[in-house]
Amino acid sequence: MAPSSAEADAAASSSGRLLVLYASQTGNAMDAAERVGREAERGGCPAVDVLSMDSFDPSRLPSERFVVFVVSTTGQGDPPDSMKGFWRYLLRKDLDRQWLEGIHHAVFGLGDSGYQKYNFAAKKLDRRLLHLGAEPVLEIGLGDDQHPSGYEGALDPWLLSMWKSLNEINPSLLPRVSDINDSNLSILGHPKVHVIYYSSNEVPQDPILSDPSKIISSARSMSPALRFHADGEPPYMLQMVKNKRLTKEGSDRDVRHFELEDPSSAISYKIGDALEILPSQNPSAVDAFIERCNLDPDCYITIGVRSGDKVLKGSVVRSQMDRIKLRTFVALTMDVASASPRRYFFEVMSFFATSEREKERLQYFASPEGRDDLYQYNQKEGRTVLEVLEDFPSVQMPFEWLVQLTPPLKKRAFSISSSPLVHPNQIHLTVSIVAWVTPFKRTRRGLCSTWLAGLNPNKDILIPCWIHQGSLPPPRPMVPLVLIGPGTGCAPFRAFVEERAAQSAAEPTAPVLFFFGCRNQDNDFLYKDFWLTHAQDEGVLSSKKGGGLFVAFSRDQPQKVYVQHKIKEQSSIVWNLLLSDAVIYIAGSSTKMPADVTAALEEVICKEGGVKQADASKWLRDLERAGRLNIETWS
Repeated sequence: MAPSSAEADAAASSSGRLLVLYASQTGNAMDAAERVGREAERGGCPAVDVLSMDSFDPSRLPSERFVVFVVSTTGQGDPPDSMKGFWRYLLRKDLDRQWLEGIHHAVFGLGDSGYQKYNFAAKKLDRRLLHLGAEPVLEIGLGDDQHPSGYEGALDPWLLSMWKSLNEINPSLLPRVSDINDSNLSILGHPKVHVIYYSSNEVPQDPILSDPSKIISSARSMSPALRFHADGEPPYMLQMVKNKRLTKEGSDRDVRHFELEDPSSAISYKIGDALEILPSQNPSAVDAFIERCNLDPDCYITIGVRSGDKVLKGSVVRSQMDRIKLRTFVALTMDVASASPRRYFFEVMSFFATSEREKERLQYFASPEGRDDLYQYNQKEGRTVLEVLEDFPSVQMPFEWLVQLTPPLKKRAFSISSSPLVHPNQIHLTVSIVAWVTPFKRTRRGLCSTWLAGLNPNKDILIPCWIHQGSLPPPRPMVPLVLIGPGTGCAPFRAFVEERAAQSAAEPTAPVLFFFGCRNQDNDFLYKDFWLTHAQDEGVLSSKKGGGLFVAFSRDQPQKVYVQHKIKEQSSIVWNLLLSDAVIYIAGSSTKMPADVTAALEEVICKEGGVKQADASKWLRDLERAGRLNIETWS
């Protein structure tokens, strides 16, 4: 059947268009995608669209001709939330091998090789596109957070190759391809943000302005960087009632036990869930940023999103009650004092530098030649937006650009370490207070953990909280458990054991094995009394109940001992529990631990089951597919 005229017109228009689809969880993939779009425009591409995957109808994909996908990987190889609907559509059984015939595609992934399923979402997407008939422009690009220059270490050469290949396929798509990497031709377009200012006497007072949860929702829904990730009002504003250090005073690690409470009502959560917290920024840092940028902290603003030279209809806040004080907006949405700005921030700064020396340095940082030096100056040192602006005093960036380019203030997620059966109106957390020393010997501290550690219990400070399902599904009471959680990886398993103990008082429960690891018994045996109590007498971890507590102290003897060694020592009891349909849960650091623990479990299966290593690996993969092997890790 011949195509209709409308279809022919669509095909003709799409042949001169580059579509860039991104799926981002933290903003990195969006930044990379927007860079692809900027470079394509510089190369003369007649039409470029950069869209989040959840704003594109996947059924329209066959009508495109050139598509670039930029995809991050989250958690245990999961796609970002914005990719899930798109991915489900691509997996439909009625899509055949010719569905994407005629499409040229390129995939760039952003991941961290410290995780087992490195760039898993991007790799799966690339394979599926090939299976559906799309033709690759070039091999998949894999950005790695572990690279000395971050993901841009792979993105820079990948983009050079992609532009060259696209130009060979269709020269009319990039008629000025040689301009893409000519820094002398760089021009600054309009910001994508439009800000309207109001004096304080133009804004009527309203009860909403004194409701903290409504103010948070209003500010974050107005932020362009957060508009796809705003979760509305925080369902809970919790009060800290306990702040206890778990590690020994004077040790180099500070791990805290926090208890957060809703004094008026129960909190709806399950074991295995995660609590997301919106931290407060240091007020003096917010004030310093506002002063450095010559802003009026007491004026009110509304923010709209531009498309070209126009402000999109409906993107500007509609009612007077949605106007928000500038200082409040900065404090709740713009991470000015903990996150490092991205490379494009430096490029835009160069256009507003009045000092020639500063302009040259900023242009160098924004260039491919300056990439590694920028990484050392910026990311490795953990420089903040405020610090960068202070290092380049001649730069006065308009607030619109600052709103667009300052990293958004993100919520931080923590595994819940309490059971709602035992603490219906409380949530407990086990938090390592993050601090590190940079290559230039500057001490940096994690924003959220440091803020929480500094809170005094029972004060009137309310903590904005959201609850989300974690990656460790709660087990039924009669399911045997093998729990492996070194360090703060024990957090969710404190909740599991607490809940299993509460259940065992009312009904039969299955055995629980818990493998814990730390450096020293005296310094960082987290929740020591809790575990030992449940391992005694008729406790859920006691041998009488078929359970067990096995602890590895890595530094208490000449030869280091880790949880994987304890697992192999207890191979018989682990194997017998697996034969009884036990579920394995692993939580903790994303570096070597998950791979080492998986290897130890494979060794147990080989030894006790009398099978080869390849069969043991398959056995574990089958367990994972059946929901009997669950892993939650963090960096």
